[in-house]
Amino acid sequence: MGQAVQISIHAPSQYICANCEQILPDWKQQPLFWVVIVLQRSQYHLVTSTKEIEAEKQKLREKFMRYGCDVAFYLRDRGYLTDIIDPRTGYPLLSRPGAIPHNDTAVVKTLLGYSVIKNKCCVLVHPIWGTAVYPSVLISAASPTLIELVTKEIASQHGWEEQIEV
Repeated sequence: MGQAVQISIHAPSQYICANCEQILPDWKQQPLFWVVIVLQRSQYHLVTSTKEIEAEKQKLREKFMRYGCDVAFYLRDRGYLTDIIDPRTGYPLLSRPGAIPHNDTAVVKTLLGYSVIKNKCCVLVHPIWGTAVYPSVLISAASPTLIELVTKEIASQHGWEEQIEV
């Protein structure tokens, strides 16, 4: 059994469109792009901060970064502007960082309608996994059809049991 992950592809939220230049300054000439939300199921509820939970967040971040780099470089090698947002900092990994960070939790709340608990940091509430979920985001100018094909293939290579929604 692989790790449960939910991957969905969306048009960018109004906030991302309005603030694109401040979040992704290298993307200002890119009129059309898609937001890929990657939700990993955690073995812990991510509401409090303990040594185990922080280690779990780091493990999930690293898994996303490996996965995201595989997806991003595959698409970039084919001429599609693609970037990974570092879940810890909110800044793009492959482009010049902007003046303001991206907020993965806020994007998931807006695009998927999931609830958020506000404590020390904002915690996403998944309808099935509850607070045992780690959100991350990838952004690409590739078509949703190509993104879906690539994300499915690479998810299986990473041992993820994924459910993709477009």
